[in-house]
Amino acid sequence: MFNQLLQHFPRTEFAALVKKHAAERDAKGFTCWTQFVSMLFCQLGRTDSLREICNGLACCLGRLAHLGITKAPCRSTLSYANEHRPAALFEELFWTASARFREQQAFGGRKHKFRFKNKLLSLDSTTISLCLTMFPWAKFRRAKGGVKAHVLLDHDDYLPAYVLLTDAKRSDVKLADSFHLNPGSIVAIDRGYIDYALFARWSMAGVFFVTRLKDNAAFEVVEECQTPANRNIRADQLIRLTGARAQADYPELLRRVVVWDAANECEIVLLTNLLEFGATTVAAIYKERWKIELFFESSTWCTPLDVMEFQGSIALNRPLVGSLDGSVRPRTAQHPPCVKSTERPHRAASRATVLA
Repeated sequence: MFNQLLQHFPRTEFAALVKKHAAERDAKGFTCWTQFVSMLFCQLGRTDSLREICNGLACCLGRLAHLGITKAPCRSTLSYANEHRPAALFEELFWTASARFREQQAFGGRKHKFRFKNKLLSLDSTTISLCLTMFPWAKFRRAKGGVKAHVLLDHDDYLPAYVLLTDAKRSDVKLADSFHLNPGSIVAIDRGYIDYALFARWSMAGVFFVTRLKDNAAFEVVEECQTPANRNIRADQLIRLTGARAQADYPELLRRVVVWDAANECEIVLLTNLLEFGATTVAAIYKERWKIELFFESSTWCTPLDVMEFQGSIALNRPLVGSLDGSVRPRTAQHPPCVKSTERPHRAASRATVLA
């Protein structure tokens, strides 16, 4: 299985990156491929020390040829390579493999097809609860700790294009400016991100948004648009904000779409700056936002223990996922290999087990 995983990283491609970064300069026998296999074994085996890595590979001495290495590395050799060899080699290796997987749609494609070609994104955050006794730096409430992961989900393959880890107390709307969105992108957000000054900056940059309108929002209807027949659209209007501060922040026209939710038997009022799209398309875009909620609940997202067991430094207020040049592009980093952490049910020990 380890050999099958390594087949996703062609040796010729890896050798070209090693030559580009001059990673094996003055090397004496210990190759970058052996270092890559060792550190990947560290992640998969969830090892905690160099001794566990080297001893674990040494136990498979007769089968290491399947991994492309001859023998298990020594602790001092592996430690020296991790300290002095450029990490940019493995960073570019990741982006190269990720781009190849996206082109091949190995992660899966968008299930709901739209006619528009704009990049569809969802922005939301999730709080990862942590134990204050184990992680006192992650103070959230009086008796609760945690960190917050702000995720920009790409709907082309339902994987994050950007992840920012911050304190759990940080507001979602204040972190929205940390995500650089390309012109023409459509971002679906919930009411926690409503900030008319933020919407004005997005509109000036050519970014479209779809969110829910607050119940206490003050506005006036400028124009009533025709609603499609035999659809769940109750109203389609062009509105102007009448609040003093809201009108100063966003003086342009906005669109208000009222959608009937038959499942919950309620109305959903949407707010967007998409003036050219159909009302049903606007409703479908906001319905796609539910994919980020499913992403948070799915097993592909790391649990609190899995996040903290990641073999590397996790610094707050730094992006865990981003592009090489600092901008957000439709590329993503997959989380470290993790499994769903479940509480092991208590079982009474049998008599044979106690005797043993």
